[in-house]
Amino acid sequence: REHSVDVITRLLGAAVASGERITVCTLGPLTNLGVALARDPSLAAGISRVVAMAGAFAAGGNRTPSAEFNVLADPHAAEIVLRCGAPVVLVPLDVTFQALATPSRVAALRARGGRVTSLAAELVTFYDRNDPARYGEPGGPLHDPCVIAWLLRPDLFQGRPAHVAVELQGSHGYGQTVGDFFGITGKEPNATVLHRLDAPGFFELLWERLAAL
Repeated sequence: REHSVDVITRLLGAAVASGERITVCTLGPLTNLGVALARDPSLAAGISRVVAMAGAFAAGGNRTPSAEFNVLADPHAAEIVLRCGAPVVLVPLDVTFQALATPSRVAALRARGGRVTSLAAELVTFYDRNDPARYGEPGGPLHDPCVIAWLLRPDLFQGRPAHVAVELQGSHGYGQTVGDFFGITGKEPNATVLHRLDAPGFFELLWERLAAL
């Protein structure tokens, strides 16, 4: 079997050779992409953009007070991706926390009927990490669908450019994504950081697509 790093290397290498570009979507730690780029930095020329569910800024972390899980799992890989030179869109906790599957939204999904929507409603309810103190109301955030939703409907999101670095040292900030949104460091932006979501529009898109299956 071909290792995922080798698959990424092969696909991006072919894109570079053909002059094409690939949009790379990541929903977990950036290890495999980071290793591929560390082995061959020229592969970045085959990337149209990286859309990564990664990072946390004003929202704070979900594994430490400052770090989000996917970045904390491999902060060095995240840093490699951020400085590879390809456009990066970060979908951090700041925006995924707004994709809150509240009881009323789940009820709206159930009301559509159908086996797939019923199953999806059960899965969403099972995954529900109910923390009104943090999210502002009952329900659990749907992190991963935000990546594909941005590709399908970028108008549902608002983002802003920033130079983003990952804290690779320290006992308190390790794995934190640090964003310079105002040019304080003098470094050029290397990412677009999403920070606002049209939640009703997002759930209408998601529920509509599920109901169509």
